[in-house]
Amino acid sequence: MPSPHPVLLLVRELDQGGCERDLTKIALGLDRSRFEPHVGCLRPEGFRNRELSDAGVPIVHFPVRSFASAGALRAGLQLRRYLKGYGIRLIHSYDVPMDVFGLAWGYFWRTPVLISSQLSYRELYSPFYQRLLRITDRLADCVVVNCEAMRRHLIDDEGVAAGKLFLSYNGVDTSVFFPGQPAKSEPLVIGTVAALRPEKRLDLLVDAFARVRDLSLGMRLAIVGSGSVLPALRQQATRLGIAADCVFQPATADVASWLRGMDIFVLPSESEAFSNALLEAMACGCCPVGSRVGGTPELIADGERGLLFESGNAADLAEKLARLIRDAGLRRKFGEAAAACARDTFSIQRAVQRMEELYGRLLTRSSLESPRSPSNG
Repeated sequence: MPSPHPVLLLVRELDQGGCERDLTKIALGLDRSRFEPHVGCLRPEGFRNRELSDAGVPIVHFPVRSFASAGALRAGLQLRRYLKGYGIRLIHSYDVPMDVFGLAWGYFWRTPVLISSQLSYRELYSPFYQRLLRITDRLADCVVVNCEAMRRHLIDDEGVAAGKLFLSYNGVDTSVFFPGQPAKSEPLVIGTVAALRPEKRLDLLVDAFARVRDLSLGMRLAIVGSGSVLPALRQQATRLGIAADCVFQPATADVASWLRGMDIFVLPSESEAFSNALLEAMACGCCPVGSRVGGTPELIADGERGLLFESGNAADLAEKLARLIRDAGLRRKFGEAAAACARDTFSIQRAVQRMEELYGRLLTRSSLESPRSPSNG
C-alpha cells in the first residue's frame, strides 16, 4: 500500500477566524491513509492549536513579524528544511499573508504543487498585498475559492483564468452543529457569532435590535466573539438604552451551544465570502438573516431558508427581524430548511472529499511533469 502524501497547510494563526476553521476542518478530515497533514503558521496560539494537537497533526511555527526583515529569510530557510525533512510535495495556503509566504518560497524551493486560497474579497487587504496576490495567482497551480461570488470576483476583478480556480464550499460538522430541542419557552434570542472586526458591521445589528426590542417580551441580543470593535458595541448598546438586554460573550470553543440557544442568527457583514458562522448557525437550526453580499445569498436563498437585507441598511434589517419576531411559524420553517440544507448539501465530508480529489489530481499531474523551476514554472 502506498505511503500517504505529506501535505503542508498554511494559515496566519490558529485562533477564532474563518480561515483557521477551514484549514482545521480539512486537516482533521483528510483520509490519513492517503494524506499526512502538517500545519504551518505565524502565530500558533489559539483554539485551533488545541484541536490539531489533540488529533496528532504536527504544527510548525514560522516566527516572522515582518516579511521585510531578516526573519522572513530565516523562515524561508526553515520552510525548506521542513519540506525536505518530511518529503512534502504540496503546499496549500489559506490566507494572507501565508498565500504570499507559502507560494513565493514554495515556488523558489521548487515544491511540485502550490495551492492558494481566496476566501474573502481583496478590497479588505492593503494595495501592497493586493499586488503581491496577483503575483501569487500566477505562481499557483490552483486557487481555491469558497463560493460562486468569490469565483466571479477573481475572474471579473482580478483577471484570474477560470480554469485555475477550484470552487469548494465550506463544510460543517453536523455531529457537532445540529438543531437543539424545539419549542423552547425562554424569551426570544437574536444573536451572532463573529470576529468583532469593522467589516462585520455588528453596529447594524445593535441598531436593528434596538428598533425591534419591544416586539417580544424579554427578548435578548447575544453577540459571541472577540475583537477590536467590542468597546464601541458596548457603548452603542448603552447609548441606545438596550445594554441590559445584550449579552457579549468572548470568543469560545463551545460555539454550538450558543447557536442552539439562538432563535434568529444575523450576519450583517458589509464584506463576506462564505461564512462558517452562518453555515454553523444554519446547521443548528437557527433562522438565518444575512446581508445581501458575497456568498451569503448562495447559503440563505432569500425566502427559502431565511431572509436577506440590503447591506448597510439597519432599517431594512429591523424590518426583516420584525417579520420573523411576529411569525414563529416562519422562523421554524426557515430554521428547519436551513438545517436540512447544511446537513444535505454542505457537510464537512463533502468538503473534505473535494479537497482530497484536488490534492490527488494535482499530485498525480505533478509526478508526470518536469520539476518546477523559476524558468519553466
